[in-house]
Amino acid sequence: MNMGQLTKAIAEAVKANEQTPGAIAKGAGVARSQLSRLLSGERGLNTDTIERLADYLGLKITIEPKNKTKKER
Repeated sequence: MNMGQLTKAIAEAVKANEQTPGAIAKGAGVARSQLSRLLSGERGLNTDTIERLADYLGLKITIEPKNKTKKER
């Protein structure tokens, strides 16, 4: 999952949540302006903000290795 997909998934979870974006930002401990930037599709959010929002929304962030084929020597 790249950063664009990650922020899109968080934005979708925010929109599907019954709480207001302001309440979500407050609950996650992030500035409302940071959440507004995420919802408007802006990039540049730091990993701490993304992690706080994902945690508050009950999302799990997973990092997996890319599928690369090794060249035989």
